[in-house]
Amino acid sequence: MRLDTLTLQQKDAKHHLHPFSDLQYQNKPSMTQMISRAEGVYIYDNDGRKILDAMSGLWCVNMGYGNQSVHKAVREQMEELIYYNTFFGTSHPPAVKLSEMIADVTPEGMNQIFFTGSGSEANDTMIRLVRHYWASKGQPTKSIIISRKNAYHGSTMAGASLGGMSEMHAQGGLPIPGIVHIDQPYYYEACVEAGEALDRAEFGRQAAQALEAKIDELGEDNVAAFIAEPIQGAGGVIIPPETYWPEVDRICKERNILLVVDEVICGFGRTGEWFGSDYFNIKPDLMPFAKGVTSGYLPLGGLVVSDEIVKVLRDAKVELAHGYTYSAHPTCAAAAIANIELMHQTNIVDKVKNEVAPYLANKWKLLTDHPLVGEARSLGMLAAIEIVKDKDNFIRHKNAKEVVGVCRDHCFANGLVMRAVGNKMIIAPPLVCSNREIDEILEKVWQSLDMTATSIN
Repeated sequence: MRLDTLTLQQKDAKHHLHPFSDLQYQNKPSMTQMISRAEGVYIYDNDGRKILDAMSGLWCVNMGYGNQSVHKAVREQMEELIYYNTFFGTSHPPAVKLSEMIADVTPEGMNQIFFTGSGSEANDTMIRLVRHYWASKGQPTKSIIISRKNAYHGSTMAGASLGGMSEMHAQGGLPIPGIVHIDQPYYYEACVEAGEALDRAEFGRQAAQALEAKIDELGEDNVAAFIAEPIQGAGGVIIPPETYWPEVDRICKERNILLVVDEVICGFGRTGEWFGSDYFNIKPDLMPFAKGVTSGYLPLGGLVVSDEIVKVLRDAKVELAHGYTYSAHPTCAAAAIANIELMHQTNIVDKVKNEVAPYLANKWKLLTDHPLVGEARSLGMLAAIEIVKDKDNFIRHKNAKEVVGVCRDHCFANGLVMRAVGNKMIIAPPLVCSNREIDEILEKVWQSLDMTATSIN
């Protein structure tokens, strides 16, 4: 028997602590949205209301909800082997097959996979392996990792430290030592600060050169790696200018710094390539991944490590003293295998590149006609709009957080999940969206913007 919504909300408020939530919901249970089922690109609340999930859950349900082939693979694996660990030289068939499948689609020279339970754990693993690598090469002082402001790399102590979000650093004494941050390649923000449109290509080069300046400040012999998302996701879908990544790649190679490209959001088709590294033609040394590898059906993440790094670690002839109870969990691996097989069967990556993403881009850019929208940007199945007061002069609302909060609430009331981030509204729809469903997203975004404009005037 399904419980009524209010009863569920009251029970939830009594015992359940929500991530990234204002805990006032415990005093007002009706604040909690209760989602009970999902199918395709839609979720349904406990009262049966249909809502288009334009955020793919948390950037992860790439292949949509309810794929029976994934369900079947999970059931069959649970009947065969529900769990066994991969510690102490042990493995199992799902781990073997999934490793091979991932290596088949990663960039050249990236053939080694370490499995974790999440993207946060993947980035914790990255720190351990990067520092172990340099120590194994006789350079233990190379331990500092450079990241970017407003980046997101997870919520563990190490992951949140790598991220550059001040709100997260304010809780728990972060960042941990050995992690520093440089400015992000946020073109529109720079235009707001200047009060005018800037040369995009020149801005991209200057943003990248901040990395070189920081390496000089710290000393090349002290810097182990630079980590960045191909496109900053939780920071607000920050798409760097085309000049940014080639310059970053050059700097890392010339200055003997490992390049870590965080593919947790961009990986597994979201950019219209298997990885964001492919889209930007980046040559990474390590790639954390998660989310899209299983389309959120079960938790699984990992770290793709270059063959050269693994050779150094292997030649060190010491035990890798790192791992997780659920690394390569066989049932989760089975979900990932079935998900990747489905991606191949439907040719979804090419479809996103050649059909779905171009259709979204053409529709999305029309939002710049709305008086509240200063910029409408997209790449692959990622998109954002900048909410402004005066688009001609790059002036934002003084109460921007309140304004985008109003817009987010109107979206949900209109049957659309759209995320509010700072001054922006963002989406990351399932890769399997049809043109009709993209049209529905745009219709509801426009409707919600109109309602927001009325609400704030």
